Amino acid sequence: MRDTRESRLLLVLLIAIAFALITVDIRGGEDSPLDGARQAAASAFGPVEGGVASAVDPVGNAVAAIRDSDTRHNRISQLEQENTRLRQRLGSDDRNRARSVELDKLRRVAGTGQYGIKGAEVIGIGASQGFSWTVTLDVGSDDGIQRDQTVINGDGLVGRVTTVGPTTSTVLLAIDPDFTVGTRMEKSSELGFATGRGDRSLHVQLLNGKAKIKKGDRLVTFGSQADKPFVPGVPVGKVVRVDPTGGDLTRTLQVRPYVRFSRLDIVGVVVQPPRSNPRDTVLPPKPAKPKPAPTVTVTATPSATATNPADRS
Repeated sequence: MRDTRESRLLLVLLIAIAFALITVDIRGGEDSPLDGARQAAASAFGPVEGGVASAVDPVGNAVAAIRDSDTRHNRISQLEQENTRLRQRLGSDDRNRARSVELDKLRRVAGTGQYGIKGAEVIGIGASQGFSWTVTLDVGSDDGIQRDQTVINGDGLVGRVTTVGPTTSTVLLAIDPDFTVGTRMEKSSELGFATGRGDRSLHVQLLNGKAKIKKGDRLVTFGSQADKPFVPGVPVGKVVRVDPTGGDLTRTLQVRPYVRFSRLDIVGVVVQPPRSNPRDTVLPPKPAKPKPAPTVTVTATPSATATNPADRS
């Protein structure tokens, strides 16, 4: 339609009629004469409006769902991060508790044997310095560590120091095939030499081929001259097998070491030997033998109503 005078007058007239109808509808309220027309329009355009609404609502719901999904995702991420922190903290707490137990055991052994020790942590393991079974400690000459000092932990003999640097040192483990230490049997004081055999039990050769040894007997270190490389009284292990002598002048034993070498962590380097030989006092106490259960004997008491054989006559 062209913009002419007639078209402008028609537009003004239509606007005036629209305002008049609105005024009549508002003043009429529920009795408005236009109510019928409004209902007819609602019937005609209602389905269209519903279809439009049903088409628009899924989009709105999807947007809301995505927004809620982001919120849930962020919350899940926060919870996962918190769980990770908790697991790390629990793991750290468990490790700290285990290390605390090891340190307490080490202190007990050092205190009982009167060993002056320098605490250390195992920081490496491997074929260092040409040896097959060694560990590296985080202490060295700056900490007063010297070569040929005894190394122990809360269970017993770990090994001896072989190489010392300013801040680290290398320890030859008691299970190394090149490792040998003098031993003494508990109570009987029979002497021998223990040699490492890798991941197998220690091989102990007693000097007395007629020594009476049984499974479960225990050994400690005999000690060296000037207490180097070994101080006396350190627990070595327990006899698991006694080999037949076969007429030999010596006797061979298989001994399971007290120390679990695959789980070394906290150790102590003996920097001051004991004033006197602790002998067997450092060995762990033996478990108490279970007491036999008391035997209960039940004796039947004759009934008061029983018939006396003499009364039958």
